[in-house]
Amino acid sequence: MKFQEHFVKTVKHYFGREGEEWLLRLPRLINHCEERWQLRMLAPYSLSINYVAPAVKLTGEKLVVKCCIPGKEFLNELEALRLLKGERMGAVIDWDDQNGIILLEKLEPGLCLAELEDDEEACRISASVFKNITRRLSPGEARGLPSTHDREKSLREIIRNHPEGTGPITGQMLKQALKLYTYLNGSTRERWILHGDFHPYNILLTGQDDWKAIDPKGLTGEREADLIQFILNKLPEDKEKAYGVIRTRSGIFAEELNLDKQRLLLWGYAHAVLSTSWTVDGRNYDKKFFNGIDIFRKLYEEITGNYLENLSLD
Repeated sequence: MKFQEHFVKTVKHYFGREGEEWLLRLPRLINHCEERWQLRMLAPYSLSINYVAPAVKLTGEKLVVKCCIPGKEFLNELEALRLLKGERMGAVIDWDDQNGIILLEKLEPGLCLAELEDDEEACRISASVFKNITRRLSPGEARGLPSTHDREKSLREIIRNHPEGTGPITGQMLKQALKLYTYLNGSTRERWILHGDFHPYNILLTGQDDWKAIDPKGLTGEREADLIQFILNKLPEDKEKAYGVIRTRSGIFAEELNLDKQRLLLWGYAHAVLSTSWTVDGRNYDKKFFNGIDIFRKLYEEITGNYLENLSLD
């Protein structure tokens, strides 16, 4: 089988030898899906690191098949789908954890929220979805899922490897972001089961004015932390315009979800630094994420009247 060139390149980049071996097994996995669940796989969607394709069962039922590299990330997604299930979460039909396969309900018409032209309306829709799928974490629950503490550890690892900075991010930015991660994690009062990859491309239309979330990675922590990825997505190239968009989105989320706006902006700065670091590849990096670092800093300083560097973290 001939797979999408970008898909093959991305899988090999992220997973190395393991990814190459999985790509060789993928045609057999697709045949396995068709035989086990008595369905016919159709042409795949635009792919990144997972093979995702619509399928039709012999009964005529439409669904989506997602083939992933088996391992911790796959199990996290499966656990997140179980914990976040609800009327605004795409439903799981069946799975094969040994082979890294999930069968999901097919959301139709499947319009992506990112395609909505009215950004404020899209933000309010996403707030409604987010409110429906997330819930408070009970003691001893979801121990296997990653947490915002793991993101702090990821940033510590980046600083160990790049003490003077990475790409356009200075060492001082990395240290400031780490201080914020430590402070925010240490002062979190209420932990939640979160999506982990909540952004407008992971929210689809199903029916009239009925939107559902898909592709959770699973995360535990403060709600404010899970919204930064949405705020940083689909931003204008122009920094001044991006400033206005981030300001509006932050205000809508804070109002609709009754969030602490100051903490939302602090999470924004910290995660924008981490997200930009993840994208650095030589001289290339995500410029919109990078612009977000300074925008979150300015917004925090505007509403508090204090410089971020002077924030008391005791």
